[in-house]
Amino acid sequence: MQANDFDHSFALPGLDVATLSLASRFLMLYGALMWLACGIAYLVSRNDARTLRKVGVWVKPMKFMAATALFAWTTVWVAELANAALTHGQAYVGICALLVVTSLFEVVYISYQASRGVASHYNTSDAWHSVMFGLMAVGAVGLTASQAWLAWEIWQSRGTAPLPVTAWGVVVGLVFTFVLSTISGFMLGGKQPPAGPGLPLVGWHLAQDIRPSHFMGVHAQQFIPLWGLFADRFLGAYASPALAAGCALYATLWGLLTARSLNNRIA
Repeated sequence: MQANDFDHSFALPGLDVATLSLASRFLMLYGALMWLACGIAYLVSRNDARTLRKVGVWVKPMKFMAATALFAWTTVWVAELANAALTHGQAYVGICALLVVTSLFEVVYISYQASRGVASHYNTSDAWHSVMFGLMAVGAVGLTASQAWLAWEIWQSRGTAPLPVTAWGVVVGLVFTFVLSTISGFMLGGKQPPAGPGLPLVGWHLAQDIRPSHFMGVHAQQFIPLWGLFADRFLGAYASPALAAGCALYATLWGLLTARSLNNRIA
């Protein structure tokens, strides 16, 4: 068990590389490389007019690269925010390894398929692609499971002191990321979204599309800890009920988005 670090001031860490553990530094570098890969994919897309389902072939890889970079960096941030001492332990190394292996598999395969002008998701045209689509689902669950694992390690390392509101925000956000994104992810895997570009930037559609709720599930990793940090800093005695209310509202919005996408599906 790691030394308890909850008595510190919970100032938002500057993530100075000199103070980070080796595993956290590696995740920061990994995220930076994903941003670089996203930039390279964008440059390649400028001279590649191929499309899949009316969307450029490099749009999906760029989305996954950007999301992976943010996911990796946020993992470092929330771990430092909740209990920096934990990041120097072996469990955290395992969490980082799980995150990198699963996300890298997803990005590499999606990019490889894009380079061929072939779909990665929902591609069951032959045995090979069916197996790879299944492995992508396993990888996605493993990726979000890294956040549940981190939440568990934070909980285990709390010692006898109660968790501060900021740390509670981190734990709940990580658990939401695993639970909500896994549920919506499996629902999304069972039904391909409508074709076409959709809304600007995100590409979602307003009907028959579970991606908005899946987005909320994945990004609970950022939104809930940020709300917990805000409540802890500025709401004083109301911080705990404010965090609870915010989490309840977040889960409700996720549920409403999911229900709406189901109700708008064509039978």
